Amino acid sequence: MVVDQRPLVLHLVYRFDTGGLENGVVNLVNHMPQESYRHAIVALTEVTEFRRRVRREDVTFVALNKPPGHAISLYPRLYRLFREMRPAIVHTRNLAALEASVPAWAARVPVRIHGEHGREGDDLDGLSRKYRLLRRAYRPFVNHYVALSRDLAGYLAASVGVGQDRCSQIYNGVDSVRFHPADSNVSIPGCPFSVPEHWIVGSVGRMQPVKDPLLLAQAFVQALRAQPALSSRLRLVMVGAGPLHGEVQALLTSAGLEALCWLPGERADVPEVMRGLSCFVLPSQSEGVSNTILEAMASGLAIIATDVGGNAELVANKQTGELVPARNVQALAGAIVRLAEQPEQAKVWGDAGRVDVERRFSLESMVASYQSLYDRCLAATGATNSRH
Repeated sequence: MVVDQRPLVLHLVYRFDTGGLENGVVNLVNHMPQESYRHAIVALTEVTEFRRRVRREDVTFVALNKPPGHAISLYPRLYRLFREMRPAIVHTRNLAALEASVPAWAARVPVRIHGEHGREGDDLDGLSRKYRLLRRAYRPFVNHYVALSRDLAGYLAASVGVGQDRCSQIYNGVDSVRFHPADSNVSIPGCPFSVPEHWIVGSVGRMQPVKDPLLLAQAFVQALRAQPALSSRLRLVMVGAGPLHGEVQALLTSAGLEALCWLPGERADVPEVMRGLSCFVLPSQSEGVSNTILEAMASGLAIIATDVGGNAELVANKQTGELVPARNVQALAGAIVRLAEQPEQAKVWGDAGRVDVERRFSLESMVASYQSLYDRCLAATGATNSRH
């Protein structure tokens, strides 16, 4: 029997479902050279059909079906899982999965890496004393941290006490082959609107409070109230599912604008959706590093985004897009009107965004950074070339 000598990286998340964090895991697993590492994906709760996005056939998926609450009851099971699978690296992501670093330490996993992708929905400004203390409590069990933005790296240093030598800042990368500008004006499959007949303002994301889809819907209504002449061509496309979907639809219907809006729910063809938009809007109340902003930039779209989290690290204001304050309907509506009235400006910003993605946010750069980090952390344990 031939023993696979490649070290195993076990990526541990709360839930493996559609989302930016999970999409980053998929991109990393799919594009890291197969000869370097094996991979497993473990979810504390469930693994959904999103797993089909992983193209490698040698990836193991495990769902632990954890009930709500602390995962301490799962510690024995996690301990046994780590001892059985013998990962060289356990890579947890976000606070909801951080506690798994304790059984990983107990199981003598050589390297425990924790990634911070964004703040919790009830702590958007990172001010919660409870969450700071929790992160500090788990700090001794983590060898190294990854912050997806400078904003999050600063939070880890100032609020959690993570030294610079224990933290790497690695931006998400975007697949600029899969996401690319349209060769010519195209329509989104199934969408009643099309470019250039319409100026299509679009968003892609989960319809939940932290993403604030209601703000975009309100801003669209406000934009048309401010400039009624735009109603002949301004259109809204909001792709995504979630608890606020019905409320967003009801708001637009009550404003009498349902015929100017399309809310198809979740879609699997996001690259095609992006190529059918005129500009991209991210109205979030909090972000780490937004995959959808990077995907939109790679698709050659001008960006309108709230100035939260790492958004300002991605969008160069008035160069690749416009940043507006969070929770500010008037500011967002004004930005939408300005771009709708100056489509040539949107084209300039979109072209510049595509260049910036290729220069700063390539998938190759992200994968190389993680592979280098894994290599360095393993080398420090002496486990570089063998299974634990």
